[in-house]
Amino acid sequence: MGSADFRSVADAIAADIAAGRLPPGAKLPPQRDFAYAQGIAVSTASRVYAELGRRGLVTGEVGRGTYVRSAPGRNGLLQPEPPPAAIDLQRTHSRLPEQEAVLAETLAALAGAGGAMAFGQYGPAGTPQAQALAAAFLARDGYAPDPADILFTGNGRQALAAALAALAAPGERIACEPLTYPMVKAIAARLGITLVPVAMDAEGMCPDALLQAHRANPLSGVYLQPTLQNPLGATMGPGRRSDLAAVLAQTGLTAIEDAVYGFLADARPLACLAPDRVILVDSLSKRVMPSLTLGLVAAPPPLTDRLAASIRQGAWTALGLSLAAGMHWMMAGGSATALAAVKRRDAAARQVIARAALADLRVVGDGRAYHLWLELPETWRAEAYAAAALRQGIALIPAPAFAVAPGHAPNAVRLALAVPSHDELAAALRRLRRLAFAGDDQAVE
Repeated sequence: MGSADFRSVADAIAADIAAGRLPPGAKLPPQRDFAYAQGIAVSTASRVYAELGRRGLVTGEVGRGTYVRSAPGRNGLLQPEPPPAAIDLQRTHSRLPEQEAVLAETLAALAGAGGAMAFGQYGPAGTPQAQALAAAFLARDGYAPDPADILFTGNGRQALAAALAALAAPGERIACEPLTYPMVKAIAARLGITLVPVAMDAEGMCPDALLQAHRANPLSGVYLQPTLQNPLGATMGPGRRSDLAAVLAQTGLTAIEDAVYGFLADARPLACLAPDRVILVDSLSKRVMPSLTLGLVAAPPPLTDRLAASIRQGAWTALGLSLAAGMHWMMAGGSATALAAVKRRDAAARQVIARAALADLRVVGDGRAYHLWLELPETWRAEAYAAAALRQGIALIPAPAFAVAPGHAPNAVRLALAVPSHDELAAALRRLRRLAFAGDDQAVE
């Protein structure tokens, strides 16, 4: 069978998926059985399954089989927005009453100041005043970046894209945790960068595994989340951070430290231990609000110019309005600090609600985070469970969306706790608990 023929078989399966004849969570037969039923060679069946995976229609789980995805999308790199009517357990942006008052106060303050800065256009470095404010804002526990090395982007995702593009050319390799932020997978794919999963434990990436991966095939850099890692919530202790900094010094590798959740926990940044080997990336989207935000990059001095060029080339520079709002929030005693304190209390309260509602199920995570990892009973597969939850009006993200290596996702889902009210969250999680134990999608309120 030629290449056109294997694609025609894949087209037929895709049509069955689109028509609902193969619903989300449905298991495809083993490739040998599929080949026999279709009258094709096993090697051709393998190409059909690979094509369906390339189209983002199915996901393969090693030792479990191949399943129709709950939310088709190319290789699971991008997650669709949750349906408007669904309870949103996908996004970790909190929506608290205090944020509305902050937005109103900010816009009034900027208008009262004449708005001159908000209408301006700025390069990656913004203004000296903005750099000084951001450097003071990011400084903590022995870490004090030089204002001259602070750069700005439109949001945190753009900051990550600029950092990845600055470290690796198309075809080069960046190490990361085996389960990582899905947007980094999407950005790397768009930039032609290969992500290399490096083993992690309860404290995050293992330094010895990183060293071994680099020796086996040289890396161009590392991406990691040392604090409240997404999706597992792991936080590196001081010893782990010190050991990882030593590996960076030994290998000459540069790490991108994603500190977006750092405001929820007191932890010494990795950049403090290896200031010349770490690009610290942060943003104001989760600290303050996603609708008007700012990406922050604290660059090692040798990389500042390269990162600035990357931001310009990607058209990722911050808008004047965002820069002006960010400066207003980052001032000493400003909204960013006040909201961080409110959100710390809120995240902790939501974790208590979640762990009570999910009693008797295995959850993994940190009691300070806005997300939780739910390991499913063997009666479920992650994609099928996510599809069943969505049919009950609850949107969540299955493990394959976070897995760097296709087919190596654990049987789990990530629950974002930030968006619903406390009462809505408790009710949704109780429904998910009943669904997990039911083994089907018949659980009701």
